[in-house]
Amino acid sequence: MSYDRLPQKARQLREEVADLLAQAEATDAREDAEADADRRGDDVPAELQRRETRLGRIREAKRALEARAKAEAAAAGQPTESVKPAAKAQYNFTDPDSRIMKGPDGFVQAYNAQIAVDDLQLIVGQAVTQETNDKQQLVPMIATIAEQSGDTPTELLADAGYCSDANLAAIEATPIDAYISTRKQKHGERPGPCPRGPLPPTATRVDRMTRKLHTKTGAAIYAARKTIVEPVFGQIKQARGFRQFLLRGLEKVQGEWALVCTTHNILKLYRMSLW
Repeated sequence: MSYDRLPQKARQLREEVADLLAQAEATDAREDAEADADRRGDDVPAELQRRETRLGRIREAKRALEARAKAEAAAAGQPTESVKPAAKAQYNFTDPDSRIMKGPDGFVQAYNAQIAVDDLQLIVGQAVTQETNDKQQLVPMIATIAEQSGDTPTELLADAGYCSDANLAAIEATPIDAYISTRKQKHGERPGPCPRGPLPPTATRVDRMTRKLHTKTGAAIYAARKTIVEPVFGQIKQARGFRQFLLRGLEKVQGEWALVCTTHNILKLYRMSLW
């Protein structure tokens, strides 16, 4: 339910509660007149209980959306005193930790599952976030790789979803040799020839990365990505049929994804032992 619809729904429920209370009072009066001395008809109707519960959950949703808006403002270095959620900010009553994200078939209620894969298609880092895109995940995933595999990569390939000036600046401060696509490419598209001559002094970090990917070496290295990480997603989704999380709540979903990734690695290592 969106933030601007919450008060509308709350008003509707309060009106329904008032109507039900009036009906209950009328019923109580009638049943009291008909009942025995030791029996009263003053049980709260189930309809009233359901609406009171829904009202409570709407109040909880409103507080959660307002807290989320303030947290996002604080993270962006903005004042939080007068921050209000956007009118269309969404709260999901089934799984409040999930977020609306764009998927292959449209917008869905989802989590953002991350994996980092080595050249043997073993998952060396995995995580689940509530972010709707990958822009904020590059640096955290590098730290995750170090934490979960005990090693920091010397070379990194990432698609356009991870490209931003901030990410490229962060990578420049490390010894990692990064190849990050600067734009989404069509299926089967090949990079054009590398332009001749030096880059102009006004070239941005994105311009420099684009040039790097257009060199023969850069194009060949980045092309390896489609044989490293993309097959792993295919093996998890298509071969094993993992299309959606079965649990709810960020902590449980993180555990479920860790189990899925562990299973992938065990199967991969088992098949390697048969070679």
